[in-house]
Amino acid sequence: MSTRSVRTGTAVPLRRDDVDTDQLSPARFVPYYRPDGFTNILFADWRTDPDFVLNQPQYQGASVLVAGHDFGTGSSRESAVWALQGAGFQVVVASGFGDIFRGNATTRGLWTVEVDHDVVERLWREVEADPWLPLVVDLTARRLGFGAGECPFRIDEPLRRRLLRPGDRIAETLLHLAEVEDYESRRVVP
Repeated sequence: MSTRSVRTGTAVPLRRDDVDTDQLSPARFVPYYRPDGFTNILFADWRTDPDFVLNQPQYQGASVLVAGHDFGTGSSRESAVWALQGAGFQVVVASGFGDIFRGNATTRGLWTVEVDHDVVERLWREVEADPWLPLVVDLTARRLGFGAGECPFRIDEPLRRRLLRPGDRIAETLLHLAEVEDYESRRVVP
């Protein structure tokens, strides 16, 4: 279930820290990859391992990725966000995000939910014990629900507002058009 302010889905426990954008979207694919993609490049170098978590049948169809510290660090790479969304992910839960990745994710409507690392570890355990455990992310309340647990999460207020009111930054600016026009009408140009 997804609404403008709530997303619910099963999760993939990615037990890794320091996942950078080159791991999400390897550089060799970047010149050829588009938002609609031609193949799933997400974690291409790791997916050759049959034991890699995304290759496990119990996690197919999950829409929430639960990762460790410093997710999405590295170079600015929109294809990292496109690859996650192309694989069906709507939310990434982690105990820290790269700033550029978080901005790119917000622009494309991918939610980045930051929680303490002990919450990430608890989520990993619970999802591994029950791969069909639903996670509920409420952007308005800033709450993450899972099984019998619930906790607050961190998200910068401007990013949260942008996700609750979809549209690009120009559309967001146009919400203040009357104020901009008023300012411009009073401004003295030398």
